[in-house]
Amino acid sequence: MTTTPNPLTVAVLGPGGVGGLLAGLLARDGHRVVCVAGERTADVLNREGLRVRSARFGEFTARVEAVGELHEPVDVLFVTVKETALSDALDRVEPRTLGAALVVPLLNGLDHMALVRERLPAARVVAGTIWIEVARTAPGRIEHSSPFAAIELAAPVEEFAEQLRHAGPDVTLREDETAMLWSKLSFLAPFALLTTRYADGIGVVRTEHRAELVAALDEIGAVTGAVGAPADARALLDAFDRLPAAMKSSMQRDVEAGRPTELDAIGGAVLRAAAAHSVPTPTLTRLVRELSYGRI
Repeated sequence: MTTTPNPLTVAVLGPGGVGGLLAGLLARDGHRVVCVAGERTADVLNREGLRVRSARFGEFTARVEAVGELHEPVDVLFVTVKETALSDALDRVEPRTLGAALVVPLLNGLDHMALVRERLPAARVVAGTIWIEVARTAPGRIEHSSPFAAIELAAPVEEFAEQLRHAGPDVTLREDETAMLWSKLSFLAPFALLTTRYADGIGVVRTEHRAELVAALDEIGAVTGAVGAPADARALLDAFDRLPAAMKSSMQRDVEAGRPTELDAIGGAVLRAAAAHSVPTPTLTRLVRELSYGRI
């Protein structure tokens, strides 16, 4: 694998599953990578590097730098923390030093975009989504289990997209930020809510709870259409039928590990949009309510 001819300085705020994999791939490809992390994780990264085991990219260790706070200019900042930790994580970035850097949040949901733009006003904040199954199993240890790793960016950042592709992930540029974010959310919300509610992989959901899955997809399709984004419930169902049966959602993994979940960022965002556009969502509303009360 040849390294990129135009190396960047890339910061990764939150080197968990998604951030850790991107940090590892970019460092392996010759970019300078600075991970902004907690003290324990930063210590492991500085001593041992990032150890990645990937179904697609193989096993490797990448050398990165790790700091508790970012006080230097960078070319790109990936924001890859959970939505529940976003506000506190942004305190670790000095906006005046960051300046007009390209900032790419890869979070679930919708509301994070406004917060990142508010907190980093001089930066060029580009909406992004990532399609992947990946987890941090320990500080500095990344397990990428899906055969896919696909990033979408809602801006004409062709040169940066090509640099990302060179590092490994598939990258697509989209023109419509709203359509892109809702494309991800319309898939993620039913997936996360149902796999978490039934504490099982998508294979069980699409067989034993298929009627509920179809109802949830019809509802999310109606909400997506109401906000002005493309919606196709049948295409979503086809996509669910093609997923590996054992695939879990990140929300489900958070529940299993006893971590805070992104229920509000995912399910809450859908219900707020549904209420704003007077779209009935009885199935999705019930799932969010049941998960809110811990009946999982």
